[in-house]
Amino acid sequence: MITNRSMPPGIIIPELAYPDVLEAAAWLCRVLGFRERLRIADHRVQLTCEGCSIVVTELPDDAQAIDHAHAVMVHVTDVDRHHAHASAAGARVLNAPTDYPYGERQYSLEDIGGHRWKFSQSIADVDPIEWGGTPMTDTP
Repeated sequence: MITNRSMPPGIIIPELAYPDVLEAAAWLCRVLGFRERLRIADHRVQLTCEGCSIVVTELPDDAQAIDHAHAVMVHVTDVDRHHAHASAAGARVLNAPTDYPYGERQYSLEDIGGHRWKFSQSIADVDPIEWGGTPMTDTP
């Protein structure tokens, strides 16, 4: 596989559209702990955080309201610290940090563009069968 320095790190890289790309990138860095990796004029910014990446893109002028049927999940090392920072910075928290039977502690928020974010920290190694999951196997 070729490594391309123009591409942000990660396998899954969400692209989220905002009316003001630079304002959104600054907010995501200040409130959620992202770091700006690459800026392409004022219409695209690559951000990284704890090994993951997102790309902030320009929302087209004719775009409809943002659909809340999506969210971006980010795995962090300390969800409580992340939540405290985001809350103190004025984030609109939707769900406070909560422990789940599948071994994750998570909280969620909505950013200034209406995008939903879920932050997750592994707190236990749990067999998916224990909480009703169905492990899938790879088939050739």
